[in-house]
Amino acid sequence: MRQIGISVMNSLQLTNAQFAQMISESGFTAAFSEMQTIAQHDDLANQLAKHGITFENLHAPFSHINDIWFDCDGGDIMLKELMDCIDRCHHSAIPYMVVHLSSGDNAPPVTDLGRARFTQLIDHAISKNVGIAFENQRKLANLAWAMETFSADDRVGFCWDCGHEGCFTPGREYMPIFGNRLMATHIHDNYGVYNQDCHLVPFDGSLDFERITRQIRESSYTGSLLLELIPEKTPSYMQMNPIEYIKHAAKAAKRLRDMVDSK
Repeated sequence: MRQIGISVMNSLQLTNAQFAQMISESGFTAAFSEMQTIAQHDDLANQLAKHGITFENLHAPFSHINDIWFDCDGGDIMLKELMDCIDRCHHSAIPYMVVHLSSGDNAPPVTDLGRARFTQLIDHAISKNVGIAFENQRKLANLAWAMETFSADDRVGFCWDCGHEGCFTPGREYMPIFGNRLMATHIHDNYGVYNQDCHLVPFDGSLDFERITRQIRESSYTGSLLLELIPEKTPSYMQMNPIEYIKHAAKAAKRLRDMVDSK
C-alpha cells in the first residue's frame, strides 16, 4: 500500500515523541521537516523510527534563495546553506531534500553563476548519495532548466506542490510537463486565489483533487503522498487540539490514496 505522510508542524507544540506517536496512530507512515539542528534531527529521526515512520526528506532553506542567481555574498551563503542541508540529510540517512529554485513574483532569470552553483550543489548531493527534488514555485523557466540540465541522474527530480500550482500559477499544469520526473509530493489545498498559499488540509479548499490524483495515478510515481500543512494560517485549525487536527489530515490523506490507487 502506498505510504501517506505529513510535514512536521511546530505550531502544534508537540514534542517529537508526541508527534511521532500521534501520526503513527492516525495512519501516517512517512514524514518530512524543514532543516533543524543536528541534535533536533537526530531526536526526530529516532522518534519516527521508533514508530515505524519513514523520515522521507528535508525541505532545504529558501529564505533568500534568489541570491543564488547573483554575484553577491548572499549567493555564496545560500549555496552553503543548501550544501549544509545535504550534509544533514547524509548524517541522518534522509534520502533526499526538496529545493526551491527561486521565490516571489520578481524572481531573477537563470544566470551562468546560478547554473554553476546548482551544478556544484548536485555534484555534492551525488557524492553524499542524497537526492534532490526541485519544487515548482511561480517561475517555469528555472524549473525547466533544472529538469533538462540534470536529466541524466535519476536522483534529481521534481517535487510537485499542487497547492503552489493552484495559487501561484493558476491555469498552469506541471504534471504534463514534468510528471515523468516526479520524485516527491507536497499536497495541500487552497482557494486558487493568487498568492494566498493557505496550506489547507486537502478537500477543505477548492482545488480539483480529481485531476490532481488522476495526474499522479497516470504518472509512474509510486512514492508517498506527503501533505505539507501549515495549520497556523487557518484559525479554525488552531481551535482543534493536535490529535483532532492530525486525524482530520489523516482522513484526507487516506481519501487521496484511495483516489490515486482507485484504477
